[in-house]
Amino acid sequence: MLKPKLFSIIKHRNVELSKNQIMKDITSGIIVAIIALPLSIALGIASGVTPEKGLITSIIAGFFISFLGGSRVQIGGPTAAFVVILSGIIEKYGYEGLVVATIMAGIFMIFFGFMRFGSVIKYIPYTITTGFTSGIAVTLFSTQLKDFLGISIKNVPSDFLGKWQAYLSNISKIDITTMLVGLGSLLVIILWPKINKTIPGSLIALIIATLVVKFFHLPVDTIGSRFGHISNSITFIDFSKFHINIYIIKELIRPAITIAFLASIESLLSAVVADGMIGKKHNSNMELIGQGVANIASALFGGIPATGAIARTAANIKNGGRTPIAGIVHAIVVLAIMLIFMPFAKLIPMTTLAAILIVVSYNMSQWRSFKGLLKSTKSDVAVLIVTFVFTVVFDLVVAIEIGMVIAMFLFVKRMSESTQIENSSEYYKDNLEEIEGDELILEQTDKLYEHLGSEILLYEISGPLFFGIANTFIDTMNEIESNPKIIIFKMRYVPSMDATAFNVLKTMEEKCKEKHILILYSEINEQPMKLMRSAGMVSDIGHGCFFNDTENAVNTANEIINSKIRI
Repeated sequence: MLKPKLFSIIKHRNVELSKNQIMKDITSGIIVAIIALPLSIALGIASGVTPEKGLITSIIAGFFISFLGGSRVQIGGPTAAFVVILSGIIEKYGYEGLVVATIMAGIFMIFFGFMRFGSVIKYIPYTITTGFTSGIAVTLFSTQLKDFLGISIKNVPSDFLGKWQAYLSNISKIDITTMLVGLGSLLVIILWPKINKTIPGSLIALIIATLVVKFFHLPVDTIGSRFGHISNSITFIDFSKFHINIYIIKELIRPAITIAFLASIESLLSAVVADGMIGKKHNSNMELIGQGVANIASALFGGIPATGAIARTAANIKNGGRTPIAGIVHAIVVLAIMLIFMPFAKLIPMTTLAAILIVVSYNMSQWRSFKGLLKSTKSDVAVLIVTFVFTVVFDLVVAIEIGMVIAMFLFVKRMSESTQIENSSEYYKDNLEEIEGDELILEQTDKLYEHLGSEILLYEISGPLFFGIANTFIDTMNEIESNPKIIIFKMRYVPSMDATAFNVLKTMEEKCKEKHILILYSEINEQPMKLMRSAGMVSDIGHGCFFNDTENAVNTANEIINSKIRI
């Protein structure tokens, strides 16, 4: 049922909305807002927009993600995963292009939700999510070095290798004062949690660095020197000033799908992590719809793409948040801070914001998971490395596309190797020696398998019959050295069969018919039998060729050979 989690909780308010819980949610919302404040400003700037747009995203998108989403505790806003993608879109199409792409992405996400695609997250390999997340972390880190070190480069190349080449060739231009302020900010962020875990170290570093730079008049680049006047108002986008045509919209479809795909993955991953922490279950399809509406609203009011933020969501849970009220309060508090304190934001040093994002990139790198996956199978390592390298060197879209293709091919290979087609004729005959009982039973059993292994071949198939096993099936049949009169396929352990495998069976039927070889089938499961019936194969070759029991099939095969009926 597509119903926002907040509405479900309100319906059962006597159970979940106690006064005590509401106070916990309000307190948690205030704390999360304080955590979100420096991150929103830093992520907005890193994405290539002005700092207030990051705050607008936390306010507008954060509100709608909590109000209409399918999770109890999800906190929405701008995240580091989007930085590289958004900066690329802005560089090529401008902020106008980003607005259109974000609205399109929101529409795609709403479509995903209504089409019940919420469970698709389980089909994305962990190696791919780890690979591109680590790749984004490395890329994000590389984008922050210029501001962190105060390197005076006018036009930094957008590609990863070009950036590092520019940094290395301009290493002599590092500003020592800027670097020291950045290092100091970094130390505060790292060491502050040992003093207080409630107030985020990023906020403390931001306040201290701003005060130091202001009162000591340090020659350090700030938000004000970079962007000039910073607005503290939220207004509806004026589309009359946009210069967007149908051709640009067509070009923006691919970036929009990328935003929608990444936002969907990250929000659902965050929701799954949150479920494990609170012992509840989110509605994945409603979450996608809520995220879609939130992204459209964010774009319409001058924000950037948003998704569920794992770190902020975890902070919400740890501080007692258990309902969407916490997320709504978080949005309201960020709005209040923006309206009151935004004029002071122009004093914030750019190197401090870079330090905040360097810590974010480290936290999202998942280097422990990455290191652990390197000990996995060769195929998993290949997918991991390819996704990581392509994310860093090229872009996220190419990385996910190539990673998914490789993962699918390797999956098909593993599945095809798991399906076995074995000649079980000799196995059945060898078991005759182990049969105990009177001579009459032994004589009857011996007679039952009289022609097995010579004129009758019994093949046992284990595993799914699909396109990946088709050639193996054909090769196995071509390797038959004897000239059997009857081949029996025991399919008890074949759970499913696709069109390609079915076509191979049909082709084999025709070839065997030309050689006067009869094919019998035993113990076929429901799905393969349904396919064979609907395709007309059962009626074409006759119901008498299908058996529920393998011994009956062998017995019938013996009777046919003993009766010397021409096949």
